[in-house]
Amino acid sequence: MSDQPHSRPPEAVLATHQSSPAGLTADEAGERLAASGRNEVTGAGGRTPRAILLAQFDSVLIWVLLAAALLSAVAGHAVDAVLIVVIVAVNGVFGFVQDYRAERSLESLRRLTAPTAVVRRDGEATAVDAAELVVGDVIELGSGAVVPADGRVIESVDLEVDEAALTGESAPVAKSPEPVDADAPLAERESMVFGGTSVTRGRGVAVVTATGMDSEVGSIARELAATEETETPLQSELDQLGRRLGLGVSVLAALVVPLLVARDTPLVESGLTAVSLAVAAIPEGLPAVVTLTLALGVRRMAAENALVRRLPAVEALGSVSVVCTDKTGTLTEGRMTVSRAWTHDETTDLRAVGAPNGGEQVDGNRTVGGPADGGRTLDGTAAAEGVGEEASPDRLSLLLRAGSLCNDATAEAGDPTERALVDAAATRGIDVDALREANPRTDEVPFSSERKWMGTAHGDVGYVKGAPAVVLEMSDRILAADGPTELTQEAADAVRERVGTFADDALRVLAVAYTDDTETLGEGLVFVGLVGLIDPPRAEVADALAATERAGIDVKMITGDNVRTAAAVAGSLGMDRTVVEGRELDRLDDAALAERVEAVDVFARTSPQHKVRILRALQRNGHVVAMTGDGVNDAPALKSADIGVSMGVRGTDVAKQASDVVLLDDNYATIELAIERGRAIFDNIWKFVAFLLSANVAEVALVFLASLYGYLVLPAVQLLWINLLTDGLPALALGADPQSGDVMERSPRDPETGVIDRPMALFVGGAGTVSTALMLGLLWYALDGAAAVTPYAMTLVFTTFVFLEFEKLYVVRWLRGTPTLSNPWLALAVGGSAALQLAVLYTPLNRYFGTVPLAVGDWALVGAILFAALPLYGAVAAAVRRSTDW
Repeated sequence: MSDQPHSRPPEAVLATHQSSPAGLTADEAGERLAASGRNEVTGAGGRTPRAILLAQFDSVLIWVLLAAALLSAVAGHAVDAVLIVVIVAVNGVFGFVQDYRAERSLESLRRLTAPTAVVRRDGEATAVDAAELVVGDVIELGSGAVVPADGRVIESVDLEVDEAALTGESAPVAKSPEPVDADAPLAERESMVFGGTSVTRGRGVAVVTATGMDSEVGSIARELAATEETETPLQSELDQLGRRLGLGVSVLAALVVPLLVARDTPLVESGLTAVSLAVAAIPEGLPAVVTLTLALGVRRMAAENALVRRLPAVEALGSVSVVCTDKTGTLTEGRMTVSRAWTHDETTDLRAVGAPNGGEQVDGNRTVGGPADGGRTLDGTAAAEGVGEEASPDRLSLLLRAGSLCNDATAEAGDPTERALVDAAATRGIDVDALREANPRTDEVPFSSERKWMGTAHGDVGYVKGAPAVVLEMSDRILAADGPTELTQEAADAVRERVGTFADDALRVLAVAYTDDTETLGEGLVFVGLVGLIDPPRAEVADALAATERAGIDVKMITGDNVRTAAAVAGSLGMDRTVVEGRELDRLDDAALAERVEAVDVFARTSPQHKVRILRALQRNGHVVAMTGDGVNDAPALKSADIGVSMGVRGTDVAKQASDVVLLDDNYATIELAIERGRAIFDNIWKFVAFLLSANVAEVALVFLASLYGYLVLPAVQLLWINLLTDGLPALALGADPQSGDVMERSPRDPETGVIDRPMALFVGGAGTVSTALMLGLLWYALDGAAAVTPYAMTLVFTTFVFLEFEKLYVVRWLRGTPTLSNPWLALAVGGSAALQLAVLYTPLNRYFGTVPLAVGDWALVGAILFAALPLYGAVAAAVRRSTDW
């Protein structure tokens, strides 16, 4: 892009690019196309499907699981080996599907560019493939067109462009050839148009200043391609767990085999013991349980308007400590609304008006003209003399009717400001379609950015709306309660004061007037009143913000809108009104910014680069950040965030595919609910990880300590069976546990601690010690002095261990505050697993597991062990609860 084209006169920009208002010749355009390349957003740096697939298996825990499968196969347990491989494969395929969809972000960026463009070549306007545009081309823009490249405006007639997807500006931006300040932020460069935005009104001519990857959209594509997705806390913790398990298994095998061989244990038996230790150390079902629990969370959240695209994001939501949210459509309703109206000495809050109130349905016979102008009936005929004075309509009704007639929009389409006027009239009971049918437009003066007003004639009555200062200057009377009176200096000052009051509340202010002389719409007007418009805050957002604050989560508003609007919306939602503008961010280095982001909650006039800088500053400060966005400009920040949240209604495809979560209703309150669900899901993950690891610790300790005395207890097949029963249905059923009532009263968890935090380590160590001590005691009792482990002793230890795990399951739930009988699925899972355990004792399956049937007296012993274990497990859990703030 040339040096600051927005701040230079159009002639200078044309000269810089060796062009003219007539455009380039076809030969010049061809030469430049060959030199600079096509006007396309390229996808350099994207991952291939093969790379995405291989990345799913680039996890230490996956490697350890595959090693367990290999060890199981070597030990002769092919079925177990196959099951582990299937679990790994299913997880890999699911992850591939999710990540492949995310990589389509760049493809959506390509689709944003216009397929064709009207360009002046050889002095004539012609339609060409937009990809063939070059710098120096002169393009023509009309209403509804997609801007094909970045360009400097050289001509404009009422040109307005919707740049919300690029800059976050909620209202269409009027464009003009006039230069702007060199340091003007992107949203205030009225002299520029940008590729991928759309023309909402008027027409214009621009000289292309940047194409393809050099355009604003191209720079976002480059940044998006270079942005690496962040790992969620759960992903990091599972990888760390895998490394620890892999190291532990290697160390144990290296210790056990030489020790056993030194004690004259046969090498084969020593190897089998090492295999048993490896199998015991690995929670084979952990990935499957995590995946299913997250999938259940995804299903629940989808029903609550939060669509999760990456499974680990569900759990990561529970770690969020800062939410960076857009303003337009997320905190606000995303549509312009008439908030207040003012007629001489009277202000009406139209947001408080629900059903028709004071306004009457238009039936074709009520007057709509000024009170003293003889009026005009809705069927277009002149009213009888004096009717306007005797039956003068309510001034507010007149204000809204005039705003609806001097208007090109409908309730479904058109300029957002004009649509808001139509909606306001309909809310007051005015049938706008009938009104327009009865009062056809006979003449008009279209709006222009130079005039700043629009006028329409309807027979012998004319209406004008526009900038208050301009309409006031064209008026010589003002409509008071008893009819039109002279517009004195005092009355004019009252209007200006009210305009200032509305503007201080971030309202966009329009003035409305009428005249009975349609030959001169621009003078001699009767000033009717003012309307103040705003994109209002959503009703439910204030409560949602309060809930997130109670949960220890900071909320930052980052918007492309102006400072005044941002401050007003923030204040109405109970946020601090202090605002930092994008220009100030540019003057801060990274250290100063890291300090500033902690003290300020509202940022205005921000660019895509500002959003990413704010995000990274918060992350360097140790925060887990959820970032919302809907536009192309938000994609890099969404992809860099710990949790990217896009808008499902207003969001672009680029934003959705770069995000982790899509809000189907574009509502901040849904973010708060999603965080609540994320915390509840983390609770469930914590419970079954604690449950599984405490079992694995006990298994490893039991096998290792027994092996030191020459006993091979719990061979690999039995350990795998225990892991199947405990890692299977019961652990899966934990994923359906209801949330505890205090999840949003806690502070965000520290992502540095991960899932395996100090409370879990205490519980795993304590409960594992209890299980190991009880099982060693039982083994000593069952052996009764035997030199080798008998099938009876092995069966007794094997069965008691399984039922101890079922008991411990309910202790873990109590530890996290889950009511005992709140999950019927868990009771069914425990019952089903118990039945399976009985099957390997009392059916022919027992020969595959090396077990024997237990007698009634043996079950009494099992019951005694369970009875003794319960208070011991409870004591461990109670000690853990006392050491935390749960």
